[in-house]
Amino acid sequence: MKATWEKLEKNTGVLEVEVDAEQVSLALDKAFKKVAGKVNVPGFRKGKVPRSIFEAKFGIESLYRDAIDIILPEAYMEAVKETGIDPIDRPDIDFEEFSKGNPFVFKAKVVVKPEVQLGEYKGIEVPEQSADVTAEEINSELENQQKRRAELIVVEEGTAENGDITIIDYEGSVDGVLFEGGKADNHSLELGSNSFIPGFEEQVIGMKKDEVKDIKVTFPEEYHSEDLAGKEAVFKVTLHEIKRKQLPELDDEFAKDVSEYETLEEYKQDIENKLKERKLKDNEITIESTIIEKAALAAEVEIPTVMVATEVERMVEEFANRLRMQGMNMEMYFQFSGQNEDALKEQMKDEAEKRVRSQLVLEAIAVAEKISVDEEDVKEELTRLSEVYKKSAEELRSIIESNGTIDDFKQDLRTKKTVKFLVASSKLTTEVA
Repeated sequence: MKATWEKLEKNTGVLEVEVDAEQVSLALDKAFKKVAGKVNVPGFRKGKVPRSIFEAKFGIESLYRDAIDIILPEAYMEAVKETGIDPIDRPDIDFEEFSKGNPFVFKAKVVVKPEVQLGEYKGIEVPEQSADVTAEEINSELENQQKRRAELIVVEEGTAENGDITIIDYEGSVDGVLFEGGKADNHSLELGSNSFIPGFEEQVIGMKKDEVKDIKVTFPEEYHSEDLAGKEAVFKVTLHEIKRKQLPELDDEFAKDVSEYETLEEYKQDIENKLKERKLKDNEITIESTIIEKAALAAEVEIPTVMVATEVERMVEEFANRLRMQGMNMEMYFQFSGQNEDALKEQMKDEAEKRVRSQLVLEAIAVAEKISVDEEDVKEELTRLSEVYKKSAEELRSIIESNGTIDDFKQDLRTKKTVKFLVASSKLTTEVA
């Protein structure tokens, strides 16, 4: 087999492959064995018809399509390996003729991974990140813990306030006509949660128990229901009950209830330590992201649209998985947001292109710096992951290999090593971000 690669423009080229006549003959033999068991020829059992009889009845040409299907995948992959190209999309294959006794020549128009011209990537300056924890941050965390342990007290006198939990009936109408989904009984609504149409919750504030009130609101222009979008509606609201959060005292007893510490001061110190640890991790991520972004922007690379489209699809799947973890699905999201899948993909395009650019540049840096992954790196990462997932390193390796993702695993490791290299060669400036 012979293969030649000719680059055309940008990231496309033509791969020309010549498969010798002997391979063509072998493919025809395989094609005959494949179809012989499926045809009926009088006087012969299925699978027993001689080749000469088959060809006399159906013609050698009847085997060509199957033979081509047998040849193409293997020949294409061998040609890719021989020429050293890195395709990123399915090839557009074209050939003029296929015949017994002659070589088979085909051309494949291929989009390949783009070449990257690296800019400056060593010694990138990044602002030093502060990990100091303020008293306000500690108090904010304390307040969050306090709110989580609040008791709900029924308010018999007075009016509803922001933050209260109200139990209401409501019935909505537009131009005096009730609309679907606009009615509910004994609905629990936290005032200030912004879970209702803008302006609704604000008008419940100030209502008394058993009070009935007409609340006027206007549906947003981008509301998911076209029949209601932008229209003014009136909700007849009956307030049945007001519940108010009663916060526990921030004292030593509170600390004992929510932690392993005996005093509030000890608990505060623990909060400070954990906030600092969290900031240090966040700062590490910020520094890495800044360095990668600067290295990517300094490089020159023309990104094929197919790579962006592929990354968008991956991002959509990631988003769908996050929704599933929250008990939602894409259909529900589109209904609530008023978007559709095309709009979501369009929204993700810029970030997808940024991701693709960064990955291409990191790969180019790894090549330039001869960064590779050896067995020791794999063992070290598997040991680290075994602590995270509570499985042995051998079990994790078996899972990865059985999934056929060991190459992806090694590529991720190589990327991590490249990022560590960039961080190690960077310079922290005294300017604090």
